[in-house]
Amino acid sequence: MNREGLRARLSARARALKAESLAMYFAARDPRTPWAARLLVAAAVAYALSPIDLIPDFIPVLGLLDDLLLLPLLLGLALRLIPSTVMEECRARAAAEVSRPVSRGAGIMIIMIWIASATILGLWAYDSLHNANP
Repeated sequence: MNREGLRARLSARARALKAESLAMYFAARDPRTPWAARLLVAAAVAYALSPIDLIPDFIPVLGLLDDLLLLPLLLGLALRLIPSTVMEECRARAAAEVSRPVSRGAGIMIIMIWIASATILGLWAYDSLHNANP
């Protein structure tokens, strides 16, 4: 397969994943969606956006394997629990949506986690360097 064909295929899959993600977002907010499906969608999104992984991403192959296995598993289970009529409506809504939803609260939370992680790492590094030189 040539590069252009691979690039086009990956681009099409990325667009489909983006649309399906938006449809899952709408489905999770729909009152007809069972609470278990909402919980699974929330867990998948939280795990995908979290800087903390079960297996750190810097470990070759294994670091990304948990993302490749866990996220589709959570979303697949949620998709089975969401009524098909709800999912069809949400997919149609996602296809027609021009602007994407924005959660300022989630963005602030993620930034705060990164700042706290960087602060803890910086303090640990400072303490390690400071105590290493008597």
